[in-house]
Amino acid sequence: MSESAARDGVIAEIRDVSRHFEGGRPSQPIVVLDRVNLAIRPREIVALLGPSGSGKTTLVRILCGLIPPSEGTVLYHGEPLRGINPGVAVVFQSFALFPWLTAVENVEMGLLAHGTDRRRAREKAVAVMDLIGLDGFEEAMPRELSGGMKQRVGFARALVLEPEILCMDEPFSGLDVLSAENLRGEFMDLWVDRKMPTQAVLLVTHNIEEAVFMADRVVVLWHNPGRVAAEMTVELSHPRDRKSPAFKRVVDRIYTTLARQAEMETSGRIRPLTLRKFQMLPRAHVGALSGLLELVEERGGREDIYELEDELNLEADDLLPLAEAASILGFARIEEGDIVLTDLGRRFVTSDILESKEVFREAVVQNVMLVNQILHAVRSAHRRSMNEEFFIEFLQHHFTEEEAWRQLETAVDWGRYAELFAYDEEAGVLYLEEEAAADPASSEGVSE
Repeated sequence: MSESAARDGVIAEIRDVSRHFEGGRPSQPIVVLDRVNLAIRPREIVALLGPSGSGKTTLVRILCGLIPPSEGTVLYHGEPLRGINPGVAVVFQSFALFPWLTAVENVEMGLLAHGTDRRRAREKAVAVMDLIGLDGFEEAMPRELSGGMKQRVGFARALVLEPEILCMDEPFSGLDVLSAENLRGEFMDLWVDRKMPTQAVLLVTHNIEEAVFMADRVVVLWHNPGRVAAEMTVELSHPRDRKSPAFKRVVDRIYTTLARQAEMETSGRIRPLTLRKFQMLPRAHVGALSGLLELVEERGGREDIYELEDELNLEADDLLPLAEAASILGFARIEEGDIVLTDLGRRFVTSDILESKEVFREAVVQNVMLVNQILHAVRSAHRRSMNEEFFIEFLQHHFTEEEAWRQLETAVDWGRYAELFAYDEEAGVLYLEEEAAADPASSEGVSE
């Protein structure tokens, strides 16, 4: 270990790490992470919190040594990491159990792969399963276990390796609310009582309350590309009371940080050198967007986003994209963590169906690049139709394949609602109906 690492007590460190993938054009790589810094120290839980597309999972994979950074350095005990990180184990969102192995065989598998004697591996696996609440289920097959019990096996499989850093990639999101709450609480009891054979935890989540409930430090990431928006220490003792004013103040502070990022992005004030120039659409369906704006209008046209999240039982990943969409379309502004309805937004939610659709149509034509590009391409086609694969290939010049499909899904949803074009999902074809083909609307309102 280097002297500086030893002095700072740092187990692992990510320094100025960027990660990009080749897109459709070699000269324009897709940037997933942009100059990220992160240090992991003993006896702390660090939460990576951010919306979808902020590179949280990619960052974990880089820390684990599963993929290299495109730029920057990963250090383990002060030395550059080469290959797989030997001090890290991962708990995944999906249970990822081998269905043909019993629970205890799934747990001991990693030990056997590392050359541990079979008898010793079984003893350690049984002991960890007992610790994590799986006593009596050692010989159960995965198909016999509930979701919560399967995830306990996942935790045991990671902990039996006694990793210095336990990485957890949204480990509770695949469970029902009660199972997630129970497992989360039991995990924290083990951590606080120091019964867990690990030195630090890196938690990936998009749930703000989960981050504040568990973490000692929260690193807030933002997307397009992934970058650190803020880092804050949670100075609350365990166990933490979600209903306490102090807890709510921390949650509100993080939510305000995320809302400000959305505000700056939609206003064009965030432009890192490596940022993609292509407009990125938030994943927001028109029905949900209308419902949100109607609720804000009923309450006077301004509402705190965090309070809405709590009231509607939504997460930041659900509500912030709707606020972003409203801002892009000119229906609302995001100001200091509040969503504020514009005059155009009021027209959209208070008009009858036909006029509301016309307002939406004009807003899309004026503000949404991708919808206009689809409309122009379909109108120019000989048969007034285009296969969706044409647009996916184009979008992959700017986004990963997964994100390209998400972008097209949103654009199709908005374009169909605006009656700018139609979509045959089974055939994967976008086309103009006769009335739309004769419409004189153009795409001149949008520019990069």
